[in-house]
Amino acid sequence: MTAKWPIRRPTEHAALRACDRSPRRLPSVPALMAALIDAVDHDDREGMCLASHRVVRAAAPEVGK
Repeated sequence: MTAKWPIRRPTEHAALRACDRSPRRLPSVPALMAALIDAVDHDDREGMCLASHRVVRAAAPEVGK
């Protein structure tokens, strides 16, 4: 077996380059807060962490730069 690691995936690299070229819109703060409340209701710790970080980034874009 002579497989090389890592396996080249040219479509993955093309998708990442395309994503870098296009600006991504942030969801609205009320939508993110609804996602946070939903995560709290379902006791989803990962969802709470992700949603709370996204709320902060949407409310204060200078955070994380």
